[in-house]
Amino acid sequence: MIVRIMGEGQWKLADSHLVELNRLDDELLEEMESGDEEGFRRTLGAVLEAVRRLGTPLPDDALEPSELILPAGDASLEEVRAMLSDDGLIPG
Repeated sequence: MIVRIMGEGQWKLADSHLVELNRLDDELLEEMESGDEEGFRRTLGAVLEAVRRLGTPLPDDALEPSELILPAGDASLEEVRAMLSDDGLIPG
């Protein structure tokens, strides 16, 4: 799976890592619904860090279609809310 972090680039991530990302995504949704800004910041950072840690960065000149697009680490709660689907940021 190709994952794009807005403003940073793309990472190739094995599908087996989706379990960890989905767990963090569920936590992020709960924090957003409760209005927990501090928790939201922490968990969004954890999602992005997991992609960077578990994935392999693609070269800057690679133009692969992204299967998943994540917000930048400094995105606001409202910006992330606008990106959400029924499944959160990460489908599944």
